[in-house]
Amino acid sequence: MTNFSTKVVETDLLICGGGMAACGAAVEASHWAKDRGIKITLVDKAAMDRSGAVAMGLSAINLYLDHNGGSNTLRDYVDYVRNDLMGITREDLVANIARHVDGTVHMFEKWGLPIWKDDQGRYVHEGRWQVMISGESYKVIVAEAAKKALAETGGEYIERVFITHPLVEGDRCVGAIGFSVRENTVYIFKAKATLVAMGGAVHVFRPRSTGEGLGRSWYPPFNSAGSAFFTIHAGAEMTCQEVRFVPVRFKDAYGPVGAWFLLFKSIATNALGEDYMKTNDAELDKWGPYGRAKPTPANLRNWLMMLDIMKGKGPIQMRTEDAIRRISEQSPDPKSAARKLKELESEAWEDFLDMTIAQALLWASTNVEPEKKPSEIMACEPYFIGSHSGASGAWVSGAEDLQTATTKSEYCWGYTNMTTVPGLFAAGDASGASSHKFSSGSFTEGRIAGKSAIAFILEEGGKAKQVSDARAAELTSEILKPLATFSEHAGMTTDPDINPKYVRPKQFMQRLQKVMDEYAGGVSCQLATSAKQLEQGLTLLSLLREDSKNLAAADLNELMRCWENVHRLHQAEAHVRSVLHREETRWPGYYLRSDKPTLDQANWLAFCNCQYDQAKNEWKMIKRPVKYITDGNGG
Repeated sequence: MTNFSTKVVETDLLICGGGMAACGAAVEASHWAKDRGIKITLVDKAAMDRSGAVAMGLSAINLYLDHNGGSNTLRDYVDYVRNDLMGITREDLVANIARHVDGTVHMFEKWGLPIWKDDQGRYVHEGRWQVMISGESYKVIVAEAAKKALAETGGEYIERVFITHPLVEGDRCVGAIGFSVRENTVYIFKAKATLVAMGGAVHVFRPRSTGEGLGRSWYPPFNSAGSAFFTIHAGAEMTCQEVRFVPVRFKDAYGPVGAWFLLFKSIATNALGEDYMKTNDAELDKWGPYGRAKPTPANLRNWLMMLDIMKGKGPIQMRTEDAIRRISEQSPDPKSAARKLKELESEAWEDFLDMTIAQALLWASTNVEPEKKPSEIMACEPYFIGSHSGASGAWVSGAEDLQTATTKSEYCWGYTNMTTVPGLFAAGDASGASSHKFSSGSFTEGRIAGKSAIAFILEEGGKAKQVSDARAAELTSEILKPLATFSEHAGMTTDPDINPKYVRPKQFMQRLQKVMDEYAGGVSCQLATSAKQLEQGLTLLSLLREDSKNLAAADLNELMRCWENVHRLHQAEAHVRSVLHREETRWPGYYLRSDKPTLDQANWLAFCNCQYDQAKNEWKMIKRPVKYITDGNGG
C-alpha cells in the first residue's frame, strides 16, 4: 500500500459513469458550460466506447415517440409506462424524458447511427415505440460525440478509474473517491456538483448460467450496483427498491426476444403447443385493472408463462419457424416468397449479431435454424435497473413545469433530477420510478440532468464545501484495505483461496447470490419468497456485511471486484427491506410473496422508499403517494 499515490482532480461538474446517460450528460452539460468557465470531468471504470448496457450494441432503439410522422402522443407513452408498472410510476419524470427523446434519436442519426428506413424514407418500427437500427457500433458513435463535446469545452475524460464512494460534507455531495484499475493511484474528485450514472446491478442474484457460462447475464455483468451504492451511501432517498426486472430471453445465451414478438409477430407456446397467454388469460382478472391493461404488463406476461412451467408444461418455445413462414407466405408469388424468406433469415441472425453475439453462436453450435425449428425461452434471474422495465433508483426532483397543484409538493423540491442530497444528480439506471427510458431515454435523461447540474453550479456552486482531508485519508485506507489483508495473510496457507483470515471476492459474490436466490426469491425458488424467508435473508446479509471487512484482493482487478461486491450488498439489503416492508405481492412474474400472494388494491398506489444513514448503520422506510400529472386515465 505504500506505493500508492494520490491524485486530486478539482472540477465543477463530475460525471460518474460512461454509459448512455453519462454520455448524454457530457454532451448537454458541455453545451451549457461553454464560455462560462465551467469544467466538466467524466470518469468511467471502463472505456467509454464500449461502456454500459449498449456496450455490445443494440438492434433497436426502444423509445421513439415519432411525434412528427406518427399518431403517438406524449400522453400515450406516459399511459403505457404507467400501465406496464401496474400504476406505480412518476409520470412527471417519464413525460420529461419522452418529450425530448425524439430530438435525441435525430442526434444519433446525424452522428452516423444507421436507422432502418422503408421505401418512403420513414423509420422502420419494431413495435409502437421502437425503431430498428444496425447498432453494433451504437455506443462507439455516441461515445465519440460525448468525447468531442468534452474536448471542445476544455473538459476532462478519465477512464479505467473505479469510483467506490461519494464524498459528502454536511448535507452536500462534494465529489467522489476511487482508484485506477491500471495503476496504483487513488483519485479524489472535488466537485461543485456530481452526476451519478454508473448503471444498474447484475449478479446480486445467482444466475441461471453456471459452469462455463458463469458470469453470463442479460444485463452487462460489469454493472455492479455502483449507482445504487453511491446514492444510498450518500444518504439519498431511494425509491422502488422492491422492483427487480426479470426479462424473458432465449435460454442460456440471453438473446433478446423483442424483435421476435414485435417485428416478426411470433408467439411462444408451452410443450403442448398451447399459447399460454390465451390458456391462462383468466389469471389476469386477479390483478385489478392492471391485468387488462393493453399491452399486458411485462411482469404479468412472465407470470402466465411461469404458471405453465410450474404446472409441468415446459419448456417454453419461441415459434420462430411459424413466424418466418407466415410472413414469407404473404408474398404474392413463390419467387418473392423465397426472397422474403432469405431476408427474414438474415434479419433474425442480425438481431443477435448486433447485440448478443453469444446467442448466434449458441444457435450455430446447437444446429438451430430459426426458419426450421423453435428455440427455448426462459425468465432470467432478477436484475436491478431503472431504465428498462424495472424502476429501482434514487428519488429525484421532477421538472417544475410538469407539476400540478397536487404533485409539486411531493415531486419537485429543487433542480430537475437532483436527489434529496444537494449537489447530487442521477440519470439512467441511477434514477428511479421512471422506467422504459431504455438507451435513447437514458441518454435524454442524462441531457436533462447535465443541464440541471450546470444551473446548480451557476446558482449555488459558490456554496460548495471543501472535501475534508481527514475523510479522504480515512476512505483511502478503507478502499485499499483488501490489498493489505491479502498481503498480510496469504502466506498462512498453501492455497491462497482457503484462508481463515479473509474471503476472496468471487467467494463473497457466490455467498451473496446464494442468500438472495434462496431467501429473496431467485430462480431456484421460482421467484417466490415470504416474510420469514426475507427476515432470515436479512440475518445472513448482516453476517455477510461483517465479513466484508475481511475481503482480500491480490491485485487491482480483485480490489475492484471486492468493492463491486460491497456495492451489490447494499443494493441487496435495500431490496430485501423494501420487499419485506410492502406486505403484498408487487409485480407477480418479477416476484411473488407466497405469504401475501394477492394485490392489496386499497394500499397499492404508493411508492416504497427507503433511506440509509451510514453513520448509524440504520435504514428508514418511507411511504410516498403515487400522484399523476393528469387524472391517470388518459385525461
